[in-house]
Amino acid sequence: MKIPQHPEPFDTVCETMNALGARGRAAAATLRNASSESKNRAILAAADALRARTREVLSANAADVAAAQASGLNAAFIDRLSLDAKRVEAVARSLADIAALPDPVGRELARWTRPNGLDIARIATPIGVIGMIYESRPNVTADAGALCLKSGNAVILRGGSECIRSAAAIHAALVDGLEQAGLPADAIQLVRIQDRAAVGVLLAGLNGTIDLIVPRGGKALVKRVQEEARVPVLAHLEGICHVYVHRHADPEMARAIAFNAKMRRTGICGAAETLLIDKAVLHSHGLPILGDLAEAGCEIRGDGAVRAAFPAARPATEEDWRTEYLDAVISVRAVDGVDDAIAHIETYGSHHTESIVTADAGAAERFLAALDSAIVMWNASTQFADGGEFGMGAEIGIGTGKLHARGPVGVEQLTTFKYVVRGTGQIRP
Repeated sequence: MKIPQHPEPFDTVCETMNALGARGRAAAATLRNASSESKNRAILAAADALRARTREVLSANAADVAAAQASGLNAAFIDRLSLDAKRVEAVARSLADIAALPDPVGRELARWTRPNGLDIARIATPIGVIGMIYESRPNVTADAGALCLKSGNAVILRGGSECIRSAAAIHAALVDGLEQAGLPADAIQLVRIQDRAAVGVLLAGLNGTIDLIVPRGGKALVKRVQEEARVPVLAHLEGICHVYVHRHADPEMARAIAFNAKMRRTGICGAAETLLIDKAVLHSHGLPILGDLAEAGCEIRGDGAVRAAFPAARPATEEDWRTEYLDAVISVRAVDGVDDAIAHIETYGSHHTESIVTADAGAAERFLAALDSAIVMWNASTQFADGGEFGMGAEIGIGTGKLHARGPVGVEQLTTFKYVVRGTGQIRP
């Protein structure tokens, strides 16, 4: 079963999308001055509405999953798409967590007084209207909607055709929350048009109404957004995350971390895709780890040293080191110490998340300081690369670029700032 494409001509798609932008801009003007109390009330009401609509959400999701299975999509994709009552409740709790966060709008980021008496303050403000383009994760509908609302931004959500039914059911709960709080329903809008032309119009900026585009999905989606967008983009291209087992790692800690980093959920961007093991401990530390992974059904692709120690591993190709599998597959390389591990990550990584497992503080600090990834960890699973786990309530994505926001993008990262200057009649000579 496939979602039908809209038959409207391109001009009609443009008209529909631009109307969303105009309504979003009007809603953003209201949100800019909305009270913390009203925003929190909307988010909490949305959480209650989502719980009340659980049966409706699961029914919609079952239809999405059935269509995805009929299309032959892989198990990792199906896992990202699937909801059950437990996951719906987790989404509702995430909404409540976002409501409990401090309001990021109006924060005084810095303040100083010039010799001429001018009082200057840097104040956090909403970005405006955000376009969110995502693929198979229905929970992104709720997380993105609530995070944008909390930070005073209007958002236009464009989910993939694979999750359109689920997204629509969750969006209805968000609109319920907005209406109960007396905030404009257009603060969180969902694009119903599944024609790819709608994405192109959104990327063009909707007649100047879009201030930021945030893509969340596969490499092809993010690449298209980065190439076609005519407005700023906040994105990560992919999550090629590494776990490095140093020669001074505790064997049982390394075993637990490596397994969790790969296998807890293989389809998330924080899942480890490459395991690096010091040659000195390849047998003592590495073989138990590889055995655990293989026993759990993970395909291991190793270099020559790894295959010599663990013959069940398949040969790793050059492309494997650059691949985000999002599945039960991992590439494994034996390295000559921390500098060799750093060099590998800098060559093949995507600047997402890297973890070192070691009892050697000096080696750990060298690893943490040398790598230019958005998130670097010591003795922790890469699966903690998540806004909720960072205490940020939720995230709209993981930023791996160098500008504006890096790592989990939560409510604070969805603000910009302005300067407020107070004088007493000063004029410039």
